[in-house]
Amino acid sequence: MLSFRASLIAVLFTALAAFPAFAAPKHHAPAASSHAKHHAAAPAASSSHAKHHAAAAADDPAASSSSHGKHHARKKAAPKLRGQQGIDPARVLQIQQALIREHYLTGEASGKWDEDTKAAMQKYQADQGWQTKLMPDARALKKLGLGPDYSNAINAKNSSFVPPPSAGTTPPDQAAGFADAAGVNR
Repeated sequence: MLSFRASLIAVLFTALAAFPAFAAPKHHAPAASSHAKHHAAAPAASSSHAKHHAAAAADDPAASSSSHGKHHARKKAAPKLRGQQGIDPARVLQIQQALIREHYLTGEASGKWDEDTKAAMQKYQADQGWQTKLMPDARALKKLGLGPDYSNAINAKNSSFVPPPSAGTTPPDQAAGFADAAGVNR
């Protein structure tokens, strides 16, 4: 009978040991970072890092906790800036000169995008019925005469565009080559 009990106990222990493998999967919290895993294992390990923390804690517990954070702090990457970050001083000078011409700004153009220039541009845009948050607005720049230069565009008056040759001006040797390739003169 004793051997039966011993074998029964052995079977029960084996079943209990194997039971977690057959259990339904659980949702676990996100895995700890490698940094946290490192510190969870650090007291058990006899690494120089663990010895450093133990020595620092023995000297000054308050200092060791603050130095611990500084020692392991990682710098976050600065967010990537997108779009135009500033206005070129030469362009600011043009805008200021146009605002002075339109009587929205007084004084001399400095080339600096200062508070007076911003206020003048806001007033100009508001007087046109346009938004005043984004400055300078493309419509405002165009109306001030500072829009893109289309003087060399294909359809611009007095442009330097050279039209293609007319249909009857194909050189004879080129025309003969086209005819030969098409098999017309055979």
